[in-house]
Amino acid sequence: MNNTLIEIFEWWADERADEAAIVSENDRVSYSEFYQWSQLVADWLIEQGICLGDRVTILATNSLDWLVMSQAAMLTGAILAPINPRSTASEVSFLLGERYQSKFVFYDNDRQSLAESVATKVPRIRLENLAIVAQFRGQKRNPNSVRPVITADTEVVIIPTSGSTGYPKGVVYSHRTLSSYAADTAMTMPFVPMYPAKALVFGPFCTSAGYVVATQYLSYGATVHVEAAFDPDRAIEIIEREKITSLNGAPIFFERMAVSPKFAAANLSSLRFCNVGGARVPNELLKTWLDKKVLLRQLYGQTEAGGQATVNTDKAAIESPEKCGKGSMFTKIAIMDEHANFCEPNVPGEIVIKGPGVMVRYWDDPETTAKTLIDGWLHTGDLGVVDADGLLTMQDRLKDIIISGGINISAAELERVISELPGVVEVAVISAKDDKFGETPLAIVYSNNSLDAADIIAHCNAELSAFKVPRYVALEAEPLPRLATGKIAKPALRTKYADAHLQLEKLR
Repeated sequence: MNNTLIEIFEWWADERADEAAIVSENDRVSYSEFYQWSQLVADWLIEQGICLGDRVTILATNSLDWLVMSQAAMLTGAILAPINPRSTASEVSFLLGERYQSKFVFYDNDRQSLAESVATKVPRIRLENLAIVAQFRGQKRNPNSVRPVITADTEVVIIPTSGSTGYPKGVVYSHRTLSSYAADTAMTMPFVPMYPAKALVFGPFCTSAGYVVATQYLSYGATVHVEAAFDPDRAIEIIEREKITSLNGAPIFFERMAVSPKFAAANLSSLRFCNVGGARVPNELLKTWLDKKVLLRQLYGQTEAGGQATVNTDKAAIESPEKCGKGSMFTKIAIMDEHANFCEPNVPGEIVIKGPGVMVRYWDDPETTAKTLIDGWLHTGDLGVVDADGLLTMQDRLKDIIISGGINISAAELERVISELPGVVEVAVISAKDDKFGETPLAIVYSNNSLDAADIIAHCNAELSAFKVPRYVALEAEPLPRLATGKIAKPALRTKYADAHLQLEKLR
């Protein structure tokens, strides 16, 4: 598509002027008001010196103010560079100082001390409470305001993603990426944006599960219901009261709703598009939701592919819930071997993706971009197989990502941090089962001194966001097993610690 998101939102600001664009816990804003409000904030940003291509960071939980500021940044031609609000000062400082070099950081009240701490390490940034957007609501815009020229290839946002390097990479999307991604889904599955479309979004806006999903549904003229965090009882209440039509999340979210005391009596039949990603959909969970007349569809994707590259078909979602569909009208899924040859059906290899939702590049990392985007194909680093019907099954995460409660955690990042602790000789981080989050990090450590689990957890707490800190630590008396290549044999460790949640003490 050659159009910008700005043109799309302008259309809905007129066409659905009085219809709700965003609904939060305590507020509701129409399409016309959302657009005008964002325009005013954009004018203010330009007055403060924001220019085309500058980075603007939001360090806050999901909120109406978050979306207004993100829209305003887009209108100025700035690149939004959000950061997980659960990050530590060292993580935020790295992203702001070495990676994004942001000009502005907008924080919420709970992140004020964090932002101020970061400012001492990255003094050139300007801090501002995100609540400042409220003062522009309802004001009149200066008709002489000047804006930069923005095209379909103007970059919009950098979404941080966990990776195998141990440091977060930044996935860059343009107007073309995001608008074409939304159009692809709408054309392939026209029932998704069908009026009245209402999406419940609790994925953090610093991730594709939050920002891209919200942008997608705003592109449809839908109503986006914003949640700062997931609560199963509240989610059920909102779905039933507001007649929500679309919901995305990891299986653990649907599992937690299914065991809620509110689930049995709730009428959830308004849901017509429920995507489940990050882990396979258990047959029992599928049946539980089917009994409520809701079909759960397994998806496969990653941030580099817009978040959602392929979703299971109606028939396969029931007969083969572990499969992830066959791409879409404009998104192609294939399997390649180690020689970059396309594999025949049922032959495993690396999953590769070509489509409009594929990222433009990694931020400030041309080398990794060149290794990941080859001849138009995104090399995911994940192992999978496509059957004779073209349906994909994802078999393993070759990039070693742990998906805990729908949030990606890099095993390599944890290994890097733990290896910095004196006495650590070897460390491997794998996933362990977790009743609340689906899976959680397990650190397996071989040391040459009296290092104990408490030391490891304390070190991780000081260096990492709380959600990344291992819940389990296994201390080995012997060196960790190795593959013939010399790499630590994680398959053997996964077998040994398959029941870690039963064998080991939970440490946090």
